[in-house]
Amino acid sequence: MKRTRVVVAMSGGVDSSVAAALLVQQGYEVIGIMLRLWAEESPNGASTNTNRCCTPEAVADARAIAEMLGIPFYDIHAEQVFKTRVVDSWIAAYANATTPNPCFTCNRSVRFGFLLQKARALGADFLATGHYARVVYDAQSTPPRYRLLKGRDLRKDQSYVLHVLGQRELAHAMFPVGEYTKEEVRQLARQFGLPTAERPESQDLCFLTQGDYRSFLLRHAPEVARPGPILNTRGEVIGQHEGLPFYTIGQRKGLHIHPRTAHTEPLYVLRLDPERNALIVGTAQELGRQTAFVPHMHYVSGAPPAEPLRCTAKIRYRAPEVPGWLKPLPDGGAIFEFDQPQRDITPGQGLVCYLGDEVIGGGVIGREDR
Repeated sequence: MKRTRVVVAMSGGVDSSVAAALLVQQGYEVIGIMLRLWAEESPNGASTNTNRCCTPEAVADARAIAEMLGIPFYDIHAEQVFKTRVVDSWIAAYANATTPNPCFTCNRSVRFGFLLQKARALGADFLATGHYARVVYDAQSTPPRYRLLKGRDLRKDQSYVLHVLGQRELAHAMFPVGEYTKEEVRQLARQFGLPTAERPESQDLCFLTQGDYRSFLLRHAPEVARPGPILNTRGEVIGQHEGLPFYTIGQRKGLHIHPRTAHTEPLYVLRLDPERNALIVGTAQELGRQTAFVPHMHYVSGAPPAEPLRCTAKIRYRAPEVPGWLKPLPDGGAIFEFDQPQRDITPGQGLVCYLGDEVIGGGVIGREDR
């Protein structure tokens, strides 16, 4: 009997290594693939840095894991597609005075776009990754459909960044470590004898190899550093900012307020106004909104709810879920009305909605002055 073929997206880390080992143990025909992603050149152009997701050490580790498991391994050049679809769109979002999450674009366009196409071309039925999430097929729903669920380990759950997936992608997606906690995954790695068992995790953006995002933007889009006025909510100029992309909603430190400006309370960034190139600040009492607007809402099922849905939502990856009402709009957008005002509703970040463990959908938060 022909075995089901699965391509595993390998990174040289513990999660994807264990995902591959579990699939081999379960009898699948497994192929390991690592994507080589773009990283900027060194300042003098003498050498090229490596993306944190595919350093030479990570490639060597992934290749060694594949050899241990007895599976084929390929590293595929994806520098250009990553640069065009992820990095350039990330820069453009900052230039438009929003705070983007590049993981959304990467999962939609690179992992479950470019790589899924490669996997299917190799005759694979599924693409597996080391994400902490789950996918189940619900034959009882009308029509039958795939459901995207949180990972069992809620501290490591990555369903937030996978909300961009739809029925087409989920039909070919596997998340083998989604049923385990992080410590259980490390223990499995020890049992399998994998050298990645104790590898630490990286939390930084993979393509930032020289400093923080501000210096990266200055190197690749220096035009974003356009100074402008800092205004209070009465429209009074009380300082000057260094460029809107260098600030985010809720920020308190690093604001260049004129020392002689009369204010008795700490001031926070309330919003960015690209039309006037102005940074609007106010007090803690003025910070926060009760609604978030999403101009293009994506639903995992493929269709919006027929009426307003009572559910929970997250406005950042590490933010808690909070209750409210999801209200689809006729033009494909949506409004989420929170039960209580939220301090850090940030244009460019993702609003992701949940019904219990299930991901309903999500989208990029738009500006309130729509």
